[in-house]
Amino acid sequence: MKRTLFALAITVSAAMPAFAADELALAQSKNCMSCHAVDKKVVGPAYKDVAAKYAGQKDAVAKLTTKVMKGGSGVWGPVPMPANTQVNEAEAKRLVTWILSLK
Repeated sequence: MKRTLFALAITVSAAMPAFAADELALAQSKNCMSCHAVDKKVVGPAYKDVAAKYAGQKDAVAKLTTKVMKGGSGVWGPVPMPANTQVNEAEAKRLVTWILSLK
């Protein structure tokens, strides 16, 4: 039984980096990383700061999915986030879910 649990733990932990790598690749392909980074402010906030700010908010995924697609301003300072017309709703939701999972 211990061997099975250990194997399961290895399988789950091995899958996590692949998920993160896929989402990071999506963010890079949609030019999100031009203004954002995972752990530091660039033009926009660090993704980890976004995750911390919206932690525990039930409507965060829906709210941020809309912001990714339509843009926004005033939450993180004077520089507005432009609309991202190249990102569809499913991609925006994937990106937001990944961002909110960051610690």
